[in-house]
Amino acid sequence: MTPDESEPESSTSPRRSGKGRRRKPRSKRRKALVVSAWVAASVVVLGGTGLGYLYFKLNGNIDGVDINAALGKDRPENVDNGSMDILVLGSDSREGKNGHLGGGGDEGARSDTAMVVHVYKGHKKASVVSIPRDTLITRPECATEDGGNDPGGARVMFNESYSVGGPACAVKTVEKMSGIRMDHYMEVDFSGFQKLIDKLGGVEITTKKPIKDPDSHLDLQAGDHRLDGEQALGLVRTRHAVGDGGDLGRIQLQQAFIKALINQVKDVGLFSSPKKLVGVADTATKALTTDSELDSVDSLMGFANSLKGIGPNDMNMVTLPVTYDTTDPNRVVPMERQNKLVWDALQRDKAIPAAATKESAGDKGDAGSVVGSN
Repeated sequence: MTPDESEPESSTSPRRSGKGRRRKPRSKRRKALVVSAWVAASVVVLGGTGLGYLYFKLNGNIDGVDINAALGKDRPENVDNGSMDILVLGSDSREGKNGHLGGGGDEGARSDTAMVVHVYKGHKKASVVSIPRDTLITRPECATEDGGNDPGGARVMFNESYSVGGPACAVKTVEKMSGIRMDHYMEVDFSGFQKLIDKLGGVEITTKKPIKDPDSHLDLQAGDHRLDGEQALGLVRTRHAVGDGGDLGRIQLQQAFIKALINQVKDVGLFSSPKKLVGVADTATKALTTDSELDSVDSLMGFANSLKGIGPNDMNMVTLPVTYDTTDPNRVVPMERQNKLVWDALQRDKAIPAAATKESAGDKGDAGSVVGSN
């Protein structure tokens, strides 16, 4: 069933116009939507569990950013159609606690992973659009985190938005690209991701061919593996060992890994082991930065409950349609007509048409088929 054919939205789940918020319908199913490998564990842990005395500790772990205050009225209209849009970032800082995790020699904060998650009316299906970090875009003017102002400009890499102005600039850039207002923002740092996978007990995958990338500390033979945190982080960050050797192949690997994790997360024993549950909850909340409307345990629990009707088979994962830049083959540029098809479909709460990604460089290659679930 496509999103167009989904059941009518309940009268209890309209968007709240004018405030950038939407009420979220409850689902009786117990499966959790995981919008990324990191958010996966957070949602499962926080959704429908009694955290008791840990409540205040976990609240203090979560960092919040007031996106609405930072961006003001310079945003797309908040369309009231029962859907929800979330920008999910994986932050890539080579400084401090992330400095030893490899993945290249860049300095400073980067958003190595960016996904726009569109939850359809009825909250039973979702589309996930991955935005390549190397995409050359026109970046809007943004306030910088040191109190200054950056004028933006043409032909700058997408992930520089986060470097220049943090979460608010990343959200503003995506909204300018898509014409869609983001209802929520979620970010997980790679140090937290590594610890989270270890707390979950690892992730089981099958590789169809060897994957070796010294930059991401990854060396896997073909076959079955249980990845620990460092190996899992290496897999979602590797860009030289698969596909085109760049960001597009890495995105395909990330999408395959997310689905493998979703298939296993319900069986990792969180609800039968209080000690494990506490450890995962503590680690997950420490890794999270959210918009100010989600920066509490109560809010995250409500958010998780609204997404429990969506499983891995209900998620359509695509890469933003791009082609290689003619002057710099290490960069990609958006395909204007195909991008419009993607964003127009999500604005209208419709399925992304296959024609939108058919000719995209991100739709080619076999990196996504290299990894699967055991």
